Amino acid sequence: MPQTILFTGFPGFLGSELLPRVLARAPGVTAICLVQAKFAALARERAAELVGRDASLAGRIEIVEGDIVAADLGLGDRYAEVAASTTEIFHLAAVYDLSVPRGLAEAVNVQGTIHVLDLAAACPRLERLQYVSTCYVSGRYTGIFRETDLVLGQRFNNFYEETKYLAEVEVQARMAAGLPATVYRPSIVAGDAATGATQKLDGPYFLLRWLLKQPRVAVMPMVGDPDGYRFNTVPRDFIVDAITELSGRADTVGAVYALADPAPLTVGELVELSAASCGKRLVQVPLPTTLAKLSIERVPGVLGLLEIPSDAVDYFTHPTHYLTDAAQAALSGTGIALPDKREWFAQLASFTRDHLGMSSAAMV
Repeated sequence: MPQTILFTGFPGFLGSELLPRVLARAPGVTAICLVQAKFAALARERAAELVGRDASLAGRIEIVEGDIVAADLGLGDRYAEVAASTTEIFHLAAVYDLSVPRGLAEAVNVQGTIHVLDLAAACPRLERLQYVSTCYVSGRYTGIFRETDLVLGQRFNNFYEETKYLAEVEVQARMAAGLPATVYRPSIVAGDAATGATQKLDGPYFLLRWLLKQPRVAVMPMVGDPDGYRFNTVPRDFIVDAITELSGRADTVGAVYALADPAPLTVGELVELSAASCGKRLVQVPLPTTLAKLSIERVPGVLGLLEIPSDAVDYFTHPTHYLTDAAQAALSGTGIALPDKREWFAQLASFTRDHLGMSSAAMV
């Protein structure tokens, strides 16, 4: 019987780069990419691009229309066949949107993950579930958050965080019951270190776009204590390289890895580096967090001017510090490491400058 990798989250930002890496290390294995109907054409186009880059992928990427919100993932009559052939599942699909309503977040992030877990339980040959969570299952927990931490009574900034937390609770419960799985928790993922390329301008791009829209002397509203909070962001290629490495090793089964910066910049340092990368001289204007959010939400024209949603403001006063001990130990000696921040931000700024009109909207 053929071996199949079931892959959700293609053609998303991480999935588009991770899929070919996974297939490259497993010759003869095919991937079934479960894709919503509205993204199927894009998925087929992106799959064709991957085959154009690597002819060995020809015939090994099958785009199947479905939806994780359905109990059978939309597979219908193919459910039993897919379960019988699947040896590995990569579950990346989620609503990556800080403004997502509770109902949609619950349906996709929580119930969708439960449906994937149910399929995993029905796969007699399953070797592992590779699950992409987020560091922000921490919510607004104050202090150090370890890779072994999860349920700490934390409160959440938004329904994205809360539902990703609830989803990981489900995954870890199945792991405790015997499901072979590995959990990856990225922090805020931005563009590749070498190119700065992204699919949407969010995270640090909010700052870069705002700065680039201004004259040589740029004004930056500053919320909270810029020296007291840190902003944890990492490039996509670090995440993809790390998951490719860790997912292919037997010694990582059962582990949780925070794929984050162990020494992130303070918000003040982040803003200064962003300004320098954009060639701007900075004028900082202190602003209470509540006033900043209310202005964006209720004052006409402010959101259109800043292009920074109010939900994003919370991450500039984020009280959690993520330990990455397990990830650093597992990646030691592999050559997979974070880039020089100054060089990386120069690339992010260059990409932003060339794509100022790019959307910040998530694929939903």
